[in-house]
Amino acid sequence: MSWFESVTALLCVVCAWTLNVEASVHEYAGEKFVSKGNAYVVHGGSEGIYNSLPNQNDSSISANGDAYIRFEKITFKRPKEYSNFSSGLVHAIVFEVDDRETIGGSAYGGQRAVCCTADLAKLGVCTQGEIIHRPSTKNPGWPQVFDASFNVDDLTSTLQPRSIQITKTGMYNLYFVHCDPNLKELVVEGKSIWKNPTGYLPGRMAPLMNFNGFMSLAFVILGVFWFSQYARFWKEVLPLQNCVTLVITLGMFEMTLWYFDYSEFNESGVRPTGTTVWAVTFGTVKRTVSRLIILMVAMGYGVVRPTLGGLTSKVTMLGATFFLASEVLEMVENVGAISDLSGKARLFFVLPVAILDAFFILWIFTSLSATLNKLQARRMLAKLDIYRKFTNALAVAVIVSIGWICYELYFKSTDVYNEQWQNAWIIPAFWQVLSFSLLCIICALWAPSQNSMRYAYSEDASEEFDRDDTLTLIKPSPMPSKDVRSPLDVRPVHGGNGISNGDMEEDKTE
Repeated sequence: MSWFESVTALLCVVCAWTLNVEASVHEYAGEKFVSKGNAYVVHGGSEGIYNSLPNQNDSSISANGDAYIRFEKITFKRPKEYSNFSSGLVHAIVFEVDDRETIGGSAYGGQRAVCCTADLAKLGVCTQGEIIHRPSTKNPGWPQVFDASFNVDDLTSTLQPRSIQITKTGMYNLYFVHCDPNLKELVVEGKSIWKNPTGYLPGRMAPLMNFNGFMSLAFVILGVFWFSQYARFWKEVLPLQNCVTLVITLGMFEMTLWYFDYSEFNESGVRPTGTTVWAVTFGTVKRTVSRLIILMVAMGYGVVRPTLGGLTSKVTMLGATFFLASEVLEMVENVGAISDLSGKARLFFVLPVAILDAFFILWIFTSLSATLNKLQARRMLAKLDIYRKFTNALAVAVIVSIGWICYELYFKSTDVYNEQWQNAWIIPAFWQVLSFSLLCIICALWAPSQNSMRYAYSEDASEEFDRDDTLTLIKPSPMPSKDVRSPLDVRPVHGGNGISNGDMEEDKTE
């Protein structure tokens, strides 16, 4: 594999991890050329672009249905001390990923090179000192190469503004390349604009705008159901249900903000930093609160224990650490230019989140096991039934998550050049759907109702309302005086040995 293919593969893998979060207006602010093999290179962008919509006038590049890549004020600059000679050509190469083999070549089966070598020049296949490229057999007229050069004493050289019409759907790459060692201090400035038929969103991100719109609607529907139940039975609401209300609210804000983020990005070609930051923050808070809720439910908070006791500080610390790690990762992926980071740098941000997630899962299932054993031992059948359903749903979610992670790794490892970019949006969308599905299950299991207090923690261990024939919640009456006992006031009976017989009383009610 040549250096050019290696660089393309690396860039495609990085972009696949991040859904190409760079803006469709790619700006170059003094980007330096990097030596790769026998050439000097600057990567100018890589995006999936759909072909222009039918029935559009090709000469009207600004038409809404047109897809194009446009160069604006792209200038190459060299230091004054290197300006006393005329240079070779500086090339701007635009090619579709299927045409990657048309760039570069080798003589007598040797190492593949991008710049024409003396041996290749002798064979008459190229001009020494220029890049090697051949016409594509799949896409006539491609790759497209544009040149600039320096005369003696010139400090700058400019590419003429131009628009490249996209007539074939594909993953397009832009590289600036030169072969002159004397131009090693060269930098590039300016910008290129990449447009799809429906707007400036990169092709891999375009479906996510509609997806976030549908998810916003789904959260609204779930919110209408939950808030209507909440309003009807607000006197019976448990602390756990207040937490679920918070998660639903955060989810609605998150999905709505992401929709507006992509919508504005699609209109302007530049990602709105403020909206992105808010969407990232709401999403991180939602994920943190969701994990904490699941952990507290697993511990039996509000069901078999009134508080978390000494575990409160540990749970809070875990949640705060997860929030900080996730916020940093999401900011780097969505607000910053992720292509500026190496794979190792991104791994540095991913690992803490993955480790904390694994710790959450381990703690949740350990706590669930203990809570289920406690409920079964006390024969709290109603609570035991709801916890079993919750455990089963959580186990299925974890198994599905592991399966999807394996598929995701397979997808990205086999799609080295990102040729399946049109399906890449499904990867992040799946996690949103899975998270929403689990939230719906929690809402179904713990929806506010007249029987909500049936699942609440009570100092009375009798669990009288666990009987199947007792469906109506009897609200507790005011606390009687010490001298008067209510017939419904069932309290633990202590034997002569001082051991509570509460569990025995509870067994009798079953």
